[in-house]
Amino acid sequence: MQQRLDSMIGYTIHASDGELGKVQDFYFDDASWIIRYMVVETGNWLSGRKVLISLAAFGKPDVAAGLFSVNLTCEQVKNSPDIDTQKPVFRQHELKLHEYYQWPLYWNGGKGGILGATPYPVLKAADPKDSLEEPEKKDDPQLRSTRHMANYHIHATDGEIGYVEDFIFDEANWTLSYLIVDTSSWFIGKMVLVPRAWIKSIVWIEARVHIDRVREAVKKCLVYDPLNTEYPHNESA
Repeated sequence: MQQRLDSMIGYTIHASDGELGKVQDFYFDDASWIIRYMVVETGNWLSGRKVLISLAAFGKPDVAAGLFSVNLTCEQVKNSPDIDTQKPVFRQHELKLHEYYQWPLYWNGGKGGILGATPYPVLKAADPKDSLEEPEKKDDPQLRSTRHMANYHIHATDGEIGYVEDFIFDEANWTLSYLIVDTSSWFIGKMVLVPRAWIKSIVWIEARVHIDRVREAVKKCLVYDPLNTEYPHNESA
């Protein structure tokens, strides 16, 4: 099933021994476009602290009830490394979390890139001996906030055509498969689904997404239907 990601903001998070808080945001890695963490607002029980919960701990969301179970305890979360989610999350921060929770190190197994579909990566168990020897620079954040990316402007090869409203994700592997693009300033009343595979580049500092299609191609994209949960998997269409 595929659904709109923003629909899960505000879901109640249930640990094995109680309520953790509410979903506030999601982080995806900008190589594979797979959701890696949710940001949970813990509320009064933990002084409003925001914590990162890895994909490795996700249960199946209950859409009807607005609930999301995770295979953690409240005590584990209380004692977890404190990471400031208002700032970029770097690989060093992730390593602290994965060592503490003994989560798999996803960055040692996955392949893929921005221009094509990425299979769900084979994960490696966390090992205290693992280091930060990665091909990426240590000061280059790999994780991006889905809420932060909302309102990024979409640029076709022949001009601007809209802005990012939200994402469609595949519940089977937590991959972002489409951008929901609001084109209402260009042709009235339409939100369309732009396949992720069309993305040529993203200028993060300028909040711009460039696609390798003309405006007319965007106009012909599937129209977003909030009642639809099944979309084609051929993202290059």
